[in-house]
Amino acid sequence: MPPSLEINAFLSFTLAILLLFIGKGLTQRWSLLRRYSIPEPVVGGALCAAIVCLLYYVFDISVFFELGARDMLLLYFFAAIGLNSQISNLIKGGRPLMILLALASGFIVLQNFTGMAIATGFGMDARAGLMVGSISLTGGVGTTMAWTPHFVEELGIINAGELGLAANMIGLIAACLIGGPIAGFLIRRHNTRPSGDAELEISTLHKDEPLLRLDYHGVLLALFWLNLTLMLGQGLTALISMSGLKLPNFVGCLLAGIMLRSLCDLITHEGRGRLWNWPSMQPGIALISDMSLGLFLTMALMGLQLWELQGVLGFIATSLAIQILLTITFVIFVVHRVMGKDYEASVMCAGFGGIVLGSTATAIANMTAVTRQYGAAPNAFIVVPLVCGFFIDLVNALIIGTMAG
Repeated sequence: MPPSLEINAFLSFTLAILLLFIGKGLTQRWSLLRRYSIPEPVVGGALCAAIVCLLYYVFDISVFFELGARDMLLLYFFAAIGLNSQISNLIKGGRPLMILLALASGFIVLQNFTGMAIATGFGMDARAGLMVGSISLTGGVGTTMAWTPHFVEELGIINAGELGLAANMIGLIAACLIGGPIAGFLIRRHNTRPSGDAELEISTLHKDEPLLRLDYHGVLLALFWLNLTLMLGQGLTALISMSGLKLPNFVGCLLAGIMLRSLCDLITHEGRGRLWNWPSMQPGIALISDMSLGLFLTMALMGLQLWELQGVLGFIATSLAIQILLTITFVIFVVHRVMGKDYEASVMCAGFGGIVLGSTATAIANMTAVTRQYGAAPNAFIVVPLVCGFFIDLVNALIIGTMAG
């Protein structure tokens, strides 16, 4: 048993900040990273994961990070997304939302049949392929852990948990790496550009970042309303769970943000009041949202334990290579065409890789990297989070239950 080094929560969080600085610095220095819209947190987080892996294999030291702050950062991020959303935009996003959900649902079935076929080819129980399909890729860690007891105890697939977690690790990294380049390729190929009349949902354009201006009162209001959104979101999540419907915690925060934005805009004049002043708050909310997402994704990647893949390397490598190629092909030739072949469609394509290979946070990080390079995509930042967090988990659960027998 190799010696282990456990990094406490405070040091882990501080290291994540440093890694995000490194990622931002390398992205500003290397135009290639900006050209292909590689998210800044991926650069720093993946660098840390690689160093930790090197320590394990060269010096026989296992490094573990305590990442308790990670989940709270995700809640702040989705609270900000909700506050930045307007009902009028939600209504406009209705048809694209249903189309993207249908595409994602169809791809889940394709993803699972592919995994089952590969498992059969390796002489395994075909249902083990579901663990390298939508359970781990579309569903993520939570779905993987939820289904593992059924696969181990009911279906007799002893290493189901290891397969799922390994696939999720690779899928998360792949989702971060392919989303931006796909969108950049589609934007250049079809010469599409944003309308130019919308503010970025998260962060600022790379060229405008040094010009960002904040005021004390606006940032304080932003923190106040984000905290209120988190409290209301926790209540909504509890109410939803009482109905027997299990959804991720961030869904409640997203819905709470939308509700509060609608109510406050309704009772104030042009969104301006003593305790609600959207024009003053918006830059602070965008900054907090960007920092929360960046630190969340950095911590998610720095916590990967890549050496755990070696026991199932052949099957995992083959499965994920095919799944990634399948995703790239589907996004370029199906999703982009069906969603309209415009700039918004290209940004949604960046997010689609996060939906079906990584996580909701990965999808948003990909889209954020693209919009920072090219410009705002308001509808994409409404449609993709709702598909990821509010609908796809339900669809995925139904499909998995049917295909797992």
